[in-house]
Amino acid sequence: MTWGDSPEKSPYVMSLESWKCHLVIWTKQHEYVEKLNMQAVLHAAANEDEYIKELLIQHDKIPVLISDLMCTEVWQQKVFSIIKRMDFEPRTTVPLYMSLYHEATLVNLLETILYHKEPCEAAGDCILDIVDYCYRKITYLIARQESGEDEDEDEEATPTKASSLEEERGMEELKKQERKLQFDVSIKAVSILRFITDHISDMSLSVTSRILNTSDFPCLLVQLMENPPWTKYRNGVLKKFIDGKWHTVPPSDRMRLTKLEGQVWIALFNLLLGPSCQEKYEFNSHNKAQILKLRAHLSEVILDQIPSLCDLQRYLSHLSMMDPPSSKTGLVLEQVPEIRDGILRANEGKWSAIAKHQVKTVFNPSAAAMREQARRFAETYRLDALETLITEPPKCAVCGQPATKRCSRCQNEWYCRRECQVQHWSKHKQACALIAESQQAIKTNGKT
Repeated sequence: MTWGDSPEKSPYVMSLESWKCHLVIWTKQHEYVEKLNMQAVLHAAANEDEYIKELLIQHDKIPVLISDLMCTEVWQQKVFSIIKRMDFEPRTTVPLYMSLYHEATLVNLLETILYHKEPCEAAGDCILDIVDYCYRKITYLIARQESGEDEDEDEEATPTKASSLEEERGMEELKKQERKLQFDVSIKAVSILRFITDHISDMSLSVTSRILNTSDFPCLLVQLMENPPWTKYRNGVLKKFIDGKWHTVPPSDRMRLTKLEGQVWIALFNLLLGPSCQEKYEFNSHNKAQILKLRAHLSEVILDQIPSLCDLQRYLSHLSMMDPPSSKTGLVLEQVPEIRDGILRANEGKWSAIAKHQVKTVFNPSAAAMREQARRFAETYRLDALETLITEPPKCAVCGQPATKRCSRCQNEWYCRRECQVQHWSKHKQACALIAESQQAIKTNGKT
């Protein structure tokens, strides 16, 4: 696979299609999306021409990606939730894991391309489904934080013997991976929302009204700032979620904004000070009180890092001393998201039957099907291709220090010392099994 060759990606884009919850036929589609995602991330990181974005627009595939995301989310909530309650222990959990991971792949690709205005416009009315998706994910982050749930809860409870880890049931480990994936995609939804707010002046009145008034994202983002899910204290140590991992923050860097915190501030700035938003946001006593809570977070250190927030600080000062102006929306015939609702209506009352069918078929494959699936995944996640995405020396997956040792089983994860590898095993086990099975399948096929 030649990663830098544009024509090779066009068939992947053209092959993307919408699918239905009762048919898990998207294995090939996952491969296409993953390869497109890798290429898009590589180009964005290198500030190169992002032709993946152009291909998706040209072939009108952005609505297809959004439809795929909605269906994957519904499958997880309606079908996988039933499978988890079943007494089901498959021979391998890889197909189930990849079904969950598909959502993360789609979100990552959409996050990369929706940074630009053109894909947001090309999404058309489907952007409403993305707006509601962001609302659900941010609401999940807030509820998770209020409940005290911690996706990293087993970090300190890793068994000292690898054999103990192997004894853990596959489905139990899969549930842990699901929680981690949900946290990851919800964090990315914050970035997607920020990119949409960057282009809100170019979107329809229905989109603006849904963001500002139906969902009241300004108040939702204030709740994130008040109780940030990307920050936690453990044993007096501050940790922040940065670039997909938890990092210990030294005292000297505690006031330094992370990229994610910056995204929230920029989104708030766009929604409260954007000309098209100021005229349409429907203020009342409740949301005024909520928004004024931001003043406590606008310290001099924060303003030094994002100087444009000085305008937000002045706006909040004026808001505190006067009644907010009434909105000028007039009569709005609001559009509503249709993709997710359509999926729910089409499968109403069928979720249990779908789950029972899938555990007997796609999630309980034969040995031959498992080998073929592993071979296809191995081609998708080829190490030589993946390593082209690495632009700096490898770092330890646990502590972030320079790493010289790889996982001996899959050769894919890096560590600086054995203690870090043992600590990380509970999280790495699922991916390690996937890669190891894929490599074994390739060897087996090569001998036959």
